[in-house]
Order: sequence, then structure tokens, then C-alpha cells
Amino acid sequence: MQPFDENSTKREGRLRPFPLGAGKLPSNVYSVTKIARYADCDLAGVVYAPRFIEVVHGVIEDFFNSELRINYHEIVGVRHMGFSFASVDTDFFAPARMGDLIVYTPLVSYIGRTSIVFVVHCHRGAEEVMRCRLVMVTISLSTLAAISIPGDIREALTYYQANSR
Repeated sequence: MQPFDENSTKREGRLRPFPLGAGKLPSNVYSVTKIARYADCDLAGVVYAPRFIEVVHGVIEDFFNSELRINYHEIVGVRHMGFSFASVDTDFFAPARMGDLIVYTPLVSYIGRTSIVFVVHCHRGAEEVMRCRLVMVTISLSTLAAISIPGDIREALTYYQANSR
């Protein structure tokens, strides 16, 4: 699933997607439901954009642990590598409010030599409230330099990507 499709439009000088209904996503993909909490919201009770990004990163950690069966904390703590944001592009379609149940669905859009592109769709019921495109670079925590994606991670991501179309 590409972040932009025939339902995209050029607005504000860039290609912007239209929201996709939850039923438009593949049915055999990983998703997790999280409640929008008080700490996630601004004074108006709307989920604050930086908190949404923080929650999305947590969803990626959950995705590694639950779907790929690769312990994210072991990647960082034992293998001394991490996934650093190279780019975060977010489109908000509707405000999410405190108490909303948001379903986060990460899709793997691209796997490069050192980078992975995730597109995370965020739905409240059938309505997509946010979509986040994350370019994450695999880095050595010792040198902070980009490193090749390890074989086991590449294999798991490739399998997920091929089976979630």
C-alpha cells in the first residue's frame, strides 16, 4: 500500500493523500489498538502531534516484537543497533480526542540497504485520522553511522511486506 494513490491530490505545493477507510487496508496485516490518554492531549483534549509520533514509534517496537518475532529491546540493548528517524511525514485528517480508541496499522513500503520506510495508518473506527510515513535508518549505536539491515530483520520485513498486499 503506497502512501499516495489515485485518491491523492496536490495541495499546499505537495502531493497529499486523502484518508483511506479502514476497510481499504489489507486484512492480514498487524494492527494494535491504543487509547488516546490524557497525557497524549493538549488543553483542548486533542491528541498533540508530537505525542502521536511517539506512540507510532512505540507501535513499530510492538510490531517488531509481536509480528516479526524479533525482540526490539534486544536489538538495542544486546545488538547495539537502532532505528533512527531520517524523515517523518505526517498527514492529519481529523482530530483524535482523549478517550478515542485508535487502531495503528504499520505497512512496510520500502526496504533499502540501510533504511526502511513504514507507512502507519491510524483509524478511529472506519475513519483514518492520521497517516505517518517514517523513514528509519539502521544505525550502529557505537558509531551512530548507518549500517546494513541485518539479514534476520530484512528477511522478516520482506516476508511481512510480501504478505500484506
